[in-house]
Amino acid sequence: MNAKGGNGGAFDWYFKSNLLMRILIGLVLGAVAGLAAGDAILWVAPFGSLFVRLLKMIVMPVILTTLVVGAASISPAELGKVGVKIVIFYLLTSAFAVAIGLLMGNVFKPGLGLELGALGEAAGRALQKPSLTDTLLNIIPTNPFDALSGGKVLPIIFFAVIFGIGISYLKISKDERIRNAGETLLSVFDGAAEVMYLIVRWVLQYAPIGVFALIAVVFAKQGTKVVGPLGTVTLACFLGYFLHVIIVYGGLLSMNKLNFMTFLKGAKEAMITAFVTRSSSGTLPVTMRCAGENLGVPRNVYSFTLPLGATINMDGTAIYQGVCALFIGFAVGMPLDLTQQLTVILTAVLASIGTAGVPGAGAIMLLLVLNTIGLPIEEGSAVAAAYAMILGIDAILDMGRTCINVTGDMTGTVIVAKSEKLLDLAKWK
Repeated sequence: MNAKGGNGGAFDWYFKSNLLMRILIGLVLGAVAGLAAGDAILWVAPFGSLFVRLLKMIVMPVILTTLVVGAASISPAELGKVGVKIVIFYLLTSAFAVAIGLLMGNVFKPGLGLELGALGEAAGRALQKPSLTDTLLNIIPTNPFDALSGGKVLPIIFFAVIFGIGISYLKISKDERIRNAGETLLSVFDGAAEVMYLIVRWVLQYAPIGVFALIAVVFAKQGTKVVGPLGTVTLACFLGYFLHVIIVYGGLLSMNKLNFMTFLKGAKEAMITAFVTRSSSGTLPVTMRCAGENLGVPRNVYSFTLPLGATINMDGTAIYQGVCALFIGFAVGMPLDLTQQLTVILTAVLASIGTAGVPGAGAIMLLLVLNTIGLPIEEGSAVAAAYAMILGIDAILDMGRTCINVTGDMTGTVIVAKSEKLLDLAKWK
């Protein structure tokens, strides 16, 4: 099937319209249908189950292929001081970001009182809370193939990162045979990752229908009381974004004796572009121009740190993970305990290495986080219903989180350039 449709195709009106707008329309129509028809609309439930099955199908292949490719590009053997510094910056700020997201979630408690658990038994079966020690030990897989087939996220993340770093060392070997093997392996996984991105786009073409069905069932059973929690999720996310920029980025710039307002003035074009396009990768040319022309970063620094940031630095996405994971826990009547919240931080930081800088990638990453904390999406489950609610407003949340992602890329780039005495400070006067 041609997702773009041919000339005069019968479904051109569908495939050529904006995807996120279609998902939002699906959310609204599902809510209206659920409220108007009540239990009479429950016949659409299988269409929602189909969407859930499609999402589950793509999770593990996406993790493995994207993380191997992402990790293969960040070996310290290749990066040098600039590379090591920027990777540490990206990972630490991502950890702070998801902690802020969890703080916002604990303060606002989005989803509390929704009681979606009544929609299905799967959520109750899924919430088996492991200890923190077991969680940490289970990161190391005894059998990666078993972890892959069993949908165990953290072990596969660990294995994929180690495997990717191994490939990067093969690529710099002095032995031509080994070097060629490394390049071949990377090409295979890179091709597989591109295939998975394509499949994800195909699955998302069905998302408006799946969201309609899932939301219709939720509103048929729950009524209008689900509207308030979605507004709370949006408020919690955007407040988290704002606090992260002011406290983390502003604080780090001030610690390095760089004026925060000067930074915002130089970075605003990239920030606005990211907000509108919802794509870190698509904004990259604008981000590079802002870093070079406005912020005084030399090309040999930003040409490395910014593309890397578009791949592994997902602070806005991390805040979103924290808020939405807590929303889903509250919504299904099983709030996340401390161990699960620490696991959210760990998973979000590690998974950010392979998250694509494209619109909607955060929603796919949320699937990984949910699997790790014992909230897998199952057909007919409360978790699936809560996830569909998040997906319905994802376009709004995505605008803010992408803006934060790009802002973080520029902040790290500026700070690392200054630490290496490569920043043109004349741009900051």
